[in-house]
Amino acid sequence: MWYRATSLALLAAGLLLVGCDRQGASDALWLDYQRQLAEALATAPPTPASPDNIPAFPGPSERLFEIPETREGLLDVHALRRCHITTLVAERNSALGRVAPPSQRWHYELELWRRLESCRGSDVAEALGEADRARLERLTTTKGEQLARVSWNTLLGSSEWVGNFSRASRPLPPQGIDDLSPHLDALDYLETATRNQFNQEWQLDTSTLEGHLKTLQQSPVSARLLRTLMLTNQRLDEANALLATQLQRGAVCEQRDALRRLGEAHLDAQVQPFIATLEQQTAAWFGALDRLYDAHEVARAPIRDYHRRWFSLEAPDTPWREFQAARATHETLWNRLRRACGLEQGA
Repeated sequence: MWYRATSLALLAAGLLLVGCDRQGASDALWLDYQRQLAEALATAPPTPASPDNIPAFPGPSERLFEIPETREGLLDVHALRRCHITTLVAERNSALGRVAPPSQRWHYELELWRRLESCRGSDVAEALGEADRARLERLTTTKGEQLARVSWNTLLGSSEWVGNFSRASRPLPPQGIDDLSPHLDALDYLETATRNQFNQEWQLDTSTLEGHLKTLQQSPVSARLLRTLMLTNQRLDEANALLATQLQRGAVCEQRDALRRLGEAHLDAQVQPFIATLEQQTAAWFGALDRLYDAHEVARAPIRDYHRRWFSLEAPDTPWREFQAARATHETLWNRLRRACGLEQGA
């Protein structure tokens, strides 16, 4: 009997520790704040609900464009050899070329279009026969039309980008991301490359592109910020309901000193810095996502809808808007509490 009771106790303790570990340090901060807030208000703490998981990222059929193969005979391609495309086409059709990652496919399509475009306006085109000149015109137009879809597929087809929205991610710690700059630099380069792909003066550096994609792979920043935002919204709503209920009932100032200490030691020293960091990093990241998607001339509707619903800074009914509203409500309720109990500075 003693062994069985001890085993059950150890099992329960183990489950508790696993649960706490899964929730993370940010949730521990919120739950401790809620508990101490309830104690200072002489009431029971709210029952914390588990925030929803972040939504699943759209699958390949929803996020990628179908881009048909452009088939030309060897003799037809050879006829355009003075456009310097034969070696490029051969590399693309090789065994390695057919399994190249999306970033390499973008580089190939970009370079092919640029060579064709340059050739079309050169003396080489004038020297071609009528059929070959028409073929050059058709290929240039086709590849130019496909390029915007290729750059979209490069981003949305890369494992690094898809992994950035992983549902298996954890909320961020209270201090947020240690250094967001390399991740923002990655988004900035992707935006710059997208906006300049039709600019003949700008060159895509594949090693730089791969390096930025690897940076994105290091941490699912998008998913972790969204999870932290949704967790914060849930805990703020619970704390707001507690405060609003107790203020409505009155008699909230019985433990005036405890409320003052709570405001100074937890609200001002821990909760507010956490909220400020989350707001700053989320605004920076979501804004960079906006600019990157806006740089694309074409987009699949499921991705546009997904981004607008979950990552937009401007659209209504998003986690960001809910965060802004919940934070403002919390500040308003605390100001009411401070006035009711004479907790203003200097009081």
